[in-house]
Amino acid sequence: MEFLGTTQTASYCGPKKSYLFPEPVSTSTTQDSYQSYYLPGYRYLNTWRPSLFYRVSAVPTNSDEQGNMRNCAPLRPPTILPSVRSALYARYSPRDWYRANTVQYKGSESCRHWAGRLNEDSLRLMQDKDQLTHQTQDNTGRSLGQRLSDIDFWRSELTYELERLLTETRALETSKRRLECAADEAQRPLKVANGWIQADGKELQRNLKEMGDRATKWQMKFNVDKKIALCSINRDAQHALERDLSDKNSAHFIDEKCYNLRNTSDGISYYHGVEKIDGTVSVPETWAKFSDDNIRHSQNARANSMKLREETENTLENVSEEMWKQFTDTNLAFTNRIAETADTKNKLQTHLAKTLQEIFQTENTIMLLERAIMAKECPLKVAQTRLEGRTRRPNVELCRDIPQFKLVNEVFTIDDTLQTLKLRLREAQDTLQLLVLNKARLEHDLSVKANSLFIDKKCMDMRKTFPSTPRLVGYT
Repeated sequence: MEFLGTTQTASYCGPKKSYLFPEPVSTSTTQDSYQSYYLPGYRYLNTWRPSLFYRVSAVPTNSDEQGNMRNCAPLRPPTILPSVRSALYARYSPRDWYRANTVQYKGSESCRHWAGRLNEDSLRLMQDKDQLTHQTQDNTGRSLGQRLSDIDFWRSELTYELERLLTETRALETSKRRLECAADEAQRPLKVANGWIQADGKELQRNLKEMGDRATKWQMKFNVDKKIALCSINRDAQHALERDLSDKNSAHFIDEKCYNLRNTSDGISYYHGVEKIDGTVSVPETWAKFSDDNIRHSQNARANSMKLREETENTLENVSEEMWKQFTDTNLAFTNRIAETADTKNKLQTHLAKTLQEIFQTENTIMLLERAIMAKECPLKVAQTRLEGRTRRPNVELCRDIPQFKLVNEVFTIDDTLQTLKLRLREAQDTLQLLVLNKARLEHDLSVKANSLFIDKKCMDMRKTFPSTPRLVGYT
């Protein structure tokens, strides 16, 4: 139980010590490491202590029951009553009182000074940050306005180029239709030309080489020009311009909406972390270069389209003149070709007849060879049977006499004769196969020649009519 009139900070609380001045109170490691926060001027408020101390004497000796005196440890000093203690000693001195008041004054002045500086700095900071915020917002608005101007410029450029490209595309479509009409009109002469170009025979190709080369060249020319016209070379450039223009419209709508936003606008909200997200895919240089590249690509496509239309016009006129010239030359070539094919067909029929006769004779030879081989089987069997019988002669009678030599020689002779006849039989059979193969080739060539004559005559019938010049250039 605590006595009334005492404090925990007074030096006379607790057990009495045997020395004059009290030892300093030790603090724990946690208290030493923890530093409390104090405002300026308040760090010395709890550092003062009373300057009055006291000293208490203890009984140095004690006696035991036998009356023998001996040295012993000092005993606990007797307890001093609060009334007696308050009467004998004062709690604080006047110097402690004055010092405590001085510390309070200094702490109050420091706190007020610190608060004043903080208020002034806070006002100045708020003014600076408010000015910086307005300036940053104005700069951002001007940047958005400049960006809208740039987008409007490129939109106008893309729109102008797209209109010119569409006009050129329509002109190219018209040229393509003319080319298709001309190709349809020239299709029948080309089919006829393909028919006799595909005919077999080196003599035919040599006689009609110039004619065939010209027909093939113009056929390829028609096909290449038609493919170029049908593939719509401006399609990629048109799609790129339309896609870029659509993106510019979307970006203009978004930037215009952002440009019109104010601090009092509806729809503004917090989007935490959005400033850390960077989903951009271009910089101003690459952004402008992208649209510039699309426009340049479109311009190149239009230039190529115009060049192609001019080449198509020249091609149609040249083809018309060339086809009329080829018409006359081809008619003469067809007449010569038909005569040559008929003569070659007659020669092939003669060779086929001779081949059939040779096949008949070869088959007769094969039959005779097979009979000769069969006629040698029985003599061979007789000779081998004799040899086998003579091998059973007993003891000394198993003699290698002249009959033995004759029989062995006979077997070897007959066997060699059989091998020679069989070899000749295989040669005759191979020759027969060659003759049969030659016969098939001759028959195939005859069928080809007959088909060529039929095609040539049919082509001559088809060439009775020929397209007019307006049709060949694609106007009708």
